[in-house]
Amino acid sequence: MRRWMSALALAGAVLLGVAGCAPPDGTDGDLTNGWAPVGEPAVFTPTAETCHRADFSETVYLSSYVPVDCTDNHRLETVHVGTFAGAGEAEKPPAPGSPQFTTAYAECDSRARGFLGADWRTGRLWLGVAVPSPKGWLAGARWFRCDLTELSNVEEDGEAVSRTASLKGALREAGPLRLGCYATTVTRTETIDRMPPVECSARHNTEFAGVWRAPATLKYPTADRDWQPLYDGCYSVAARFVAVSQSTIRFRTGVVALPGGRDDWTAGNRGVRCYLWVSEGRFTRSLKGAGADALPIRTR
Repeated sequence: MRRWMSALALAGAVLLGVAGCAPPDGTDGDLTNGWAPVGEPAVFTPTAETCHRADFSETVYLSSYVPVDCTDNHRLETVHVGTFAGAGEAEKPPAPGSPQFTTAYAECDSRARGFLGADWRTGRLWLGVAVPSPKGWLAGARWFRCDLTELSNVEEDGEAVSRTASLKGALREAGPLRLGCYATTVTRTETIDRMPPVECSARHNTEFAGVWRAPATLKYPTADRDWQPLYDGCYSVAARFVAVSQSTIRFRTGVVALPGGRDDWTAGNRGVRCYLWVSEGRFTRSLKGAGADALPIRTR
């Protein structure tokens, strides 16, 4: 019905033109009357370096986009907004595991490092990549958002923490966000039970040593044999951390290798947190750069 009425109105306008009807008195016949042309509708794009009260969501909807000042209570901070390259004709946003999403994750990883002052994995932090809603994507949105969240811990499935300050520069120097020392407990079968953090001046048997980056071809560990490359990588990290030889590090300490979850691995997070662990250790200082005397070869 609406299309028929439009056609009828158009036909009437043509007939008026053929008849040569003059414009009404007091008008110049210019229907636009000097109005500025209507611009293209703007596509919603989130803003970088903003904070949000809501928890992370893989999809960002305009209706729920309510940024707040980072001095207000918030649980999420956007550190960067990038653009999916070569995705102009795609029907939906790239999925985790796709080359475009992995490229976006790598960009977020790099930008988060610059924003924080160090690798975000050296702190109690988590990085997520969010994409536009389906309607936003169909409207032309091609952005991705890089979001950081502080966690209560990263060793025992920690929860998101509310903050009242930006994370910008938070890892440039030592502070409460940095991973440090732990008084690790084990089960009767000698597997790790808990890793409660303690000051490095207190007695401890575990210390965060750094991050090992797994190659892109390495699959997520599921079977026991899948973990060996991660342990090997973490032994090399521990050797550099303590400043001992690669050939003797396995006789001096054990290691704990903590990759992100399977979903993070698929998204592109191949950083593995590495901890040196001496089950009977009673250290009361950091072993960073301490050398062979501080971490002697164990005889049992």
